[in-house]
Amino acid sequence: MSSLTRSVSLALLSLSTLCATAQQATAPHESSIQVNVFSAPGAENLSPQNIRLLDNKQPRAITSLRRIGAGSDPVRVIVVLDAVNIPYIRMAYERNEIQKYFRANGGALANPTTFAVITDKTTEVQQGFTKDGNSLSVILDKYPIGLREVRRDQGFWGADERTQISLRALGELTEYAAKIPGEKMVLWVSPGWPLLSGVRVDLSNRQHQGIFRDVVSYSRQMRLAKMTLYNINPLGPEENLLRSSYYEVFLKGIAKPEDTDIADLSLQVLAVQSGGLTITGNSDVAGNLERCAAEAKSMYELTFAPPPPEHADEYHSLQVTDAKPGVVVRSRNGYYAQP
Repeated sequence: MSSLTRSVSLALLSLSTLCATAQQATAPHESSIQVNVFSAPGAENLSPQNIRLLDNKQPRAITSLRRIGAGSDPVRVIVVLDAVNIPYIRMAYERNEIQKYFRANGGALANPTTFAVITDKTTEVQQGFTKDGNSLSVILDKYPIGLREVRRDQGFWGADERTQISLRALGELTEYAAKIPGEKMVLWVSPGWPLLSGVRVDLSNRQHQGIFRDVVSYSRQMRLAKMTLYNINPLGPEENLLRSSYYEVFLKGIAKPEDTDIADLSLQVLAVQSGGLTITGNSDVAGNLERCAAEAKSMYELTFAPPPPEHADEYHSLQVTDAKPGVVVRSRNGYYAQP
């Protein structure tokens, strides 16, 4: 066995335990499914009469469509500073850009907001949500981020460990979000963890099964937590062009374990599949944070009755469109049904 394959094996053995709690019991059947729908700027007023929903390419009746994020039902925002996957020399820039976003508009944030910091030792969330961006900026400025033990230059072994740390952090953030009422937007500032995929990576049947279980679990848990994930790459033009776009190969939903790859668990893929965005090639982190958070103004909750599945973890692709010409809407691209 090559060292590359051996490293992947160790990573997957660890990853298979990350969602163990969610997999201890068979997930119950859901008589209704709720997904977030985002309308393009300038077309925020969606009408259920104009919305069309396809489940596995078959039309499904929409039970309800309601606009969220107003009044007593605000969309909460969690900004994630990733100190694990960013080059250390870029850490100050990432922190400064997040603070710049907090201080914009005189520090008046449109949505209740907090931040989380991920290091190779812990994942910490600043408790409580606030619209006072200036106070968040002051707290983040004083937050200690020391030298890390796991670095980007440690080759495949370091990549293996960063992937495990990052996925564990995502699980912890999802668990935290599930305890908070209403919709949540998680804006993760990071180039993402290593994709760990390629022609030299051979996976066993057991490894394919483990990845599939994790894909199903992350997808389901984020949906039930009412959490939409966004990825903002702070490296901008400095990022390798091939690496910054390679994730697009894995965006299609996974229906069978044998079709899985480790990159199906990448930050970029999970963000897009949750209904969020992946933004690369632009180092204006503060501007991109504002762009993502602004989508809370055009967020809807769509409910429908899913068709009965034939087996557990049955993948269903989703497509939401608007009949009005020129109106673009976006939603998560699928879900996993349980009998």
